[in-house]
Amino acid sequence: MSSNKKLTHNSKKDFLKNPVEHIDITSFDSRPIISSMKKMSFVSRETANAANIFNEMLKDKDCTIFLTLAGSSSAAGCMNVYKDLVKYNMVDAIVATGASIIDMDFFEALGFKHYQGSQYQDDTELRKNYIDRIYDTYIDEDELQICDQTICNIADSLEARSYTSREFIKEIGCYLKKNSKKKDSLIETAYENDVPIFCPAFTDSSAGFGLVMHQERNPKKHITIDSIREFRELTEIKIQSKGSGLFMIGGGVPKNFIQDTVICAELLGKEVDMHKYAIQITVADSRDGACSSSTLKEASSWGKVDITKEQMVFAEATSVLPIIASDAFHKGEWKNRDRKNFTKIFR
Repeated sequence: MSSNKKLTHNSKKDFLKNPVEHIDITSFDSRPIISSMKKMSFVSRETANAANIFNEMLKDKDCTIFLTLAGSSSAAGCMNVYKDLVKYNMVDAIVATGASIIDMDFFEALGFKHYQGSQYQDDTELRKNYIDRIYDTYIDEDELQICDQTICNIADSLEARSYTSREFIKEIGCYLKKNSKKKDSLIETAYENDVPIFCPAFTDSSAGFGLVMHQERNPKKHITIDSIREFRELTEIKIQSKGSGLFMIGGGVPKNFIQDTVICAELLGKEVDMHKYAIQITVADSRDGACSSSTLKEASSWGKVDITKEQMVFAEATSVLPIIASDAFHKGEWKNRDRKNFTKIFR
């Protein structure tokens, strides 16, 4: 098939027949690959350096590890990677886009799936079949709207007041504990292990649609999301941490949000160190002043990230993240870490 040939099908079931299967980092040992990559160059050596820094974070018992998620790697097959990072005590708090948490993880916890497709498919035909496309991955829009409605129903069941995204996602975890059709989602695993999840742009997702529906249904008595208070909560985690490290997939709002906790703590009169360790996996460019919210060295000029143990990995995350995570899992430094249980500080 030529690279520009458009595919044609007749019905929705023709499109949605090959579910994405999420990679299992515990099923293979990437330590020999990482060891070999250390002796190479380009992205291979960047990947090996990132793996070494991540293992240093895990060895450092004073280090709080923040995972940030942006982009669609969860839908593309890395959903279990993130769940296992929580399950095996390799991250202590998560900052993510609403899409990563709701449209992808919560969506699959409800029993739905993402499907392998083609980036060359006629999008007009996809729209006729009510199918949404993420590059070469398909989502059933009818099922996504059930996700929206479920968020609305959860909100309807809660006390009418302001919530941080962390609080609301915790309530979703409680819901999934009783109602999930796919066990061991990231939300449910984080809920069970007191790992807080923050979504600073929470409404930019199915959560936003569901909460709008909730407020429309309950115009005088409804919940709302307090993004200022959640910034204070995330900053409090930084304040209570002796040291910290960042494991960042993509960039954007989650990356900037966690980095800004250093500045926020200082403005509150608290003495905190810059993030000691930092890894970012991204395909973004830095020449337009962006790179999904600056390179790590640039962030150092703002007093956010120490540059002695930082690594930019310029690669598409699904190609290198499983290798880094599998290396850390099999090295086993996580076995010697105490859980931080940060959710408990907000009770």
